[in-house]
Amino acid sequence: MLSIVHRDLKPNNIILECDMTLNISDFGSAKTLSPDVTEEHTCRVVGTSGYIAPEYASRGVYSLKTDVFSFGILVLETISGRKNTILDKRGDTVGDLVRDAWCIWKDRRLHELVDRSLGHGYDIAEVVMYAQVALLLLCAQEDPVDRPAMTDVAAMLSSESMSLPMEPKEPSALSEGGAGEDTYINRSSRTIDITITSSATVLTRVRFIIDPEV
Repeated sequence: MLSIVHRDLKPNNIILECDMTLNISDFGSAKTLSPDVTEEHTCRVVGTSGYIAPEYASRGVYSLKTDVFSFGILVLETISGRKNTILDKRGDTVGDLVRDAWCIWKDRRLHELVDRSLGHGYDIAEVVMYAQVALLLLCAQEDPVDRPAMTDVAAMLSSESMSLPMEPKEPSALSEGGAGEDTYINRSSRTIDITITSSATVLTRVRFIIDPEV
């Protein structure tokens, strides 16, 4: 049986019907893998920045773990209401949203990941479960070997007593930047650090301390 690698899994390619049935669309860039092949290479990388797996974006390597990464980003964005931005000029591989999520997970503050526009209209236990299943943290690991198979993700989601099969690894450090200009905003706490780099080799850091009462 052939397996399909979509290679461009993102919100625009997910169709939600009125009965909450999900359909995946736009298979124009999809590839198939035979059962005896674990990965393939391509010289033409297609997809959308922020959703592309690191090994596929940098080396053109795709496998069944490629869409697992994209799936993790999709769920992370659904929970947080934020976009995952790749800071290319600073050597980023996973995106700012994944980095913030990892920091929040490390500090055991997963409730802070939830989109504030939801108010209190959600079950925090469910959100924590989705986060722990690593629909954002394990699925969005940089190394495909560290990502679970989608069958394992489904099994963990359907289990009432779920525990992490492994500890999520910290994303690799960003470089100091290069030519051009990049801005990185860390929203993982009430302290917001903004780093601005430019081609003039000038590095500016600005820190905002947010009043907890605001």
